[in-house]
Amino acid sequence: MTCLERDRPSMIYLHGFASSPASAKAQYLGDRLRESGITVAIPDLNQDDFSHLTLTRQLQQVQEILATASSSVTLIGSSFGGLTAAWLAEQAPTVDRLVLLAPAFQFLDHWLPRLGADQVAHWQTTGYLQVYHYTAQAHLPLHYGFITDAQTYDETNLKRSLPTLILHGRSDEVIPISASRAYAADRPWVSLVELEDDHSLGKVQPQLWQAIQQFCGISEP
Repeated sequence: MTCLERDRPSMIYLHGFASSPASAKAQYLGDRLRESGITVAIPDLNQDDFSHLTLTRQLQQVQEILATASSSVTLIGSSFGGLTAAWLAEQAPTVDRLVLLAPAFQFLDHWLPRLGADQVAHWQTTGYLQVYHYTAQAHLPLHYGFITDAQTYDETNLKRSLPTLILHGRSDEVIPISASRAYAADRPWVSLVELEDDHSLGKVQPQLWQAIQQFCGISEP
């Protein structure tokens, strides 16, 4: 099965943590997909309540969209949206293909040490941490439930075999490329493409689109 099922396939783009549908990648790839005649949804995973964001809430939100799909769906997920996409693919049989952009595998293992034990303890005690939201361009409070919820998801349980393309920058300091390498190592259905960029993948947008076109069999408009 290809991404071009029934000529106008359904695709869903999932933006990253503390981002939005207005992000550069979401806008760029959304435009390219629409120009190619592909229907794409880009939900706002903030839901007007970034403070109580959790992985579970994101999964529930997108599952509602998937429930309305009349055919198979390709998910494109960036960073935390990539992790969300991977879990959705595990749970929803309508997902038939994944494109993951610097997916946030092992993100607690990378993020919490950078915060430091004292700041994490303060977050747990007070209930909230001020996090910079890139679209709002301001620090917003994030509830500690984001952490306790994420801790209930064991990535070793991501075992569904379906075509998966990972695009990850070698200079990523947020989610090191080693996380994607480890994920792909024992999953033969995963293809990993390493790019010369950081977590934003802002310098390689044309390369992202070219790789997605090839992976999904998308012709030029």
